[in-house]
Amino acid sequence: MLLREDHKTVERLFKRFEKTADDDLAERRTIADEVVEELTVHAWIEEQVFCPAARQAAPESTVHILESIEEHHAVVWMLSELKDMDSADERFKAKMSVLMENVRHHVEEEEQDWFPDVRKAMGRNRLTEFGDQLEAEKKKAPRDPLAVPSAASK
Repeated sequence: MLLREDHKTVERLFKRFEKTADDDLAERRTIADEVVEELTVHAWIEEQVFCPAARQAAPESTVHILESIEEHHAVVWMLSELKDMDSADERFKAKMSVLMENVRHHVEEEEQDWFPDVRKAMGRNRLTEFGDQLEAEKKKAPRDPLAVPSAASK
């Protein structure tokens, strides 16, 4: 599933960040920029495409889906702060650490709590078609967290 692949991609970036030396500010900035883009696109496709379809297919997952959208809102807010933050800022590493904690928690809940329900409700064929739709949407998704509409406005 495309969303799980996104989760793995971001986790690899997090691990790279965690291995950087404190004085390797350029590498931290590079990784943070990749994280900002990956998570912005991911939050966009989940909210615009996956969540509405998942909610329709598996109405019993509505509570998880709504919580997921709120978690996206918090993550996108952190991404918007990280986007232009100097990697030499004393808060940069701490902000990345909090982001990583939040995203890891979010991924665990999605993959354990409601992805299985959605997979069961949609079936393999529909999920495959859906993966193609998500991939197409990914190409159109914003890369800048400031371009993602606030979850609070929905």
